[in-house]
Parts: sequence; structure tokens; C-alpha cells
Amino acid sequence: MASVKGCNFPDDLYYNVETNVWARREGDGSVVIGMTAYAAALAGQIVSCTPKKVGRSIEINKSAVTVESGKWVGPVKSPVAGEVIAINNALAAAPATINADPYGSGWMVKLKPANWDADSGALVTGGAAVSAFEAKMNAEGFAGCQS
Repeated sequence: MASVKGCNFPDDLYYNVETNVWARREGDGSVVIGMTAYAAALAGQIVSCTPKKVGRSIEINKSAVTVESGKWVGPVKSPVAGEVIAINNALAAAPATINADPYGSGWMVKLKPANWDADSGALVTGGAAVSAFEAKMNAEGFAGCQS
């Protein structure tokens, strides 16, 4: 796993650097999405997480989840188009899980992708993602994730 300014970026995920979200393709073809550690650090302590309902279709780069923190209320934009097939119900009771474990128990929604092959082409992985996030953090003057 790579780390930039204290923010972790697992090597096996796909990232939309512009919107600070990640996607993980599951064995059954579904796609799990969530916020990056960088996005969670920017937002601060998350106090509310409201995902779209199961069965809802989401377009690429449109809101899959609305999150709220003391600093910010806004969308978590889906990196791929698809239908919501599962939501992380545990986040309703413990939204700060997103801050503590953004790539594990802080996942947000699972989608049945409409066209993974086409949509995933715009996402970056591995070293390319790390380089892109490092450039973005430097450009934005980001101090770093807190451990």
C-alpha cells in the first residue's frame, strides 16, 4: 500500500483523483465504492452518511452518497455508472467509520456496473494514482492525513 502525506492508497483499487473516490471490482463483477483517506481527511469527522437507495441507478460522476461533517456537506460521486445493489447500513449508526477505515469497513455502496470496461478506463491505479494524488495534494497545499 502506498502512502502520500500520511494518506494511504491501496494498490488494488481504482481511483478517480478529481473526485477523491475509489472503486474495487469484486469477484462477482459488482463494484464497491467509497471515499479516499484524503477525502475523509479533507472533510474532517464525518457525522452523517446518506447513500442512495438499493435499486437506484446512478450515472458516472453523480452522487451515490451524501456525507456531512462539521466542515462540509456534499456528494460522494460514483466513479462508475450502475445500479445500487447494497449499502453499508453500519455507517448510519457510525459514520465516523469512514474516517477510521475508508477502504475497509467504511465502504459506502456496492453497484452493479452498467459498463465497467468503459467507465474504469478513466480511473487510475497503483503508481499513477499515487503520483496524481501527490500532485493534487501539493497543488492544494494539503498538510497531510493524521494517523
